[in-house]
Amino acid sequence: MTALSTTSTGTSTGTPATPTRRPSASGGLIRTMLRLHRPALYVWTGLFVAVAALLLWLYGPVTDAAAVAWQQWNRCNTPTCSYDQDSILTYKRFTLFATIAVNLVPFLVAAWAGAALIGREMETGTAQLAWTQSVSPARWLAVKLAMPAAFITAGTSILVLLHNMVWTKGRDRIDTAKPWSDSFIFHANGPTTIAFSLFGLVTGALVGLMLRRSLAALVVALLCTVGVRSAVALAVPHLWPTVTTVSSLTNERAKSLGLTVDSGLLTSTGARIPDPYCGSSGYPECGAAYKKLDAVSYYTVSHPFSHYWPLQLTATALVLTLAALTALVAFRLLKRQTGTTGTVRAVKKVSP
Repeated sequence: MTALSTTSTGTSTGTPATPTRRPSASGGLIRTMLRLHRPALYVWTGLFVAVAALLLWLYGPVTDAAAVAWQQWNRCNTPTCSYDQDSILTYKRFTLFATIAVNLVPFLVAAWAGAALIGREMETGTAQLAWTQSVSPARWLAVKLAMPAAFITAGTSILVLLHNMVWTKGRDRIDTAKPWSDSFIFHANGPTTIAFSLFGLVTGALVGLMLRRSLAALVVALLCTVGVRSAVALAVPHLWPTVTTVSSLTNERAKSLGLTVDSGLLTSTGARIPDPYCGSSGYPECGAAYKKLDAVSYYTVSHPFSHYWPLQLTATALVLTLAALTALVAFRLLKRQTGTTGTVRAVKKVSP
């Protein structure tokens, strides 16, 4: 009996227990997040597919038809010649829609991040509940930012690439195509839109943590993104060395290389004075006005098309730096709100 007991005990205690494999807390958070924000994922997918299809359509038959129509128009020598006006108007209308749609992405991201991604979860206590399920506040915020950032970066990159292809194909072929220096075209054609989208994401997260109210976070995040976008638009012309050109007063106006920073009149002493915008010196009244001002030529400080990518990449680096600093502030704020015992504080908040 004793031997049997010893053997039984040896068998039960001698065999090491198989370790229990627990599911990853981050994996569970990812699945929960996908379920919780499924409507937003569907909306983003639908928007991406619609805008991408529009851009592909523009890149194919629409641009070609508009280019042929402009060739017909430029060959017109009589008032009664015909050309395909509908193709020109179709290209103009739908490229405008596509450009606006691409430019709107950062603002939509900021509004969603502030309202639904963070603000609503802080307001309803969903975030605090997640912190009690073996998920630290820092890991919770990291997953909250990383997953949308991946989807946003991938989708926006494709839309920007397609938009750039459409614009490049129509350049020098369609007379009404917007120039590269147009603010909407500038951002829709390059990575600044991706950077603004990521900035909108982290700004929405920060504002959601601060305000803990979905509607208020939506408004403030949107305003912050609009403000940064406007500030960067003002800064872009000054992010790279400019080129100064001089042109004759016989022209109607000063000639710009692309993105104008400054322009005016040059006097015989080389001084720069404001342009009265009279027109060509060939007009007697304009010639007399320029002579009175001692003006001898126009001057223009501008950026040529070759400066597009240096301006784009510099602006992108600036916005990404702001996004990184905003994310850092968000993590610091969350740590300050939860302290080193974030789970304990979370339990107090959700307990009745």
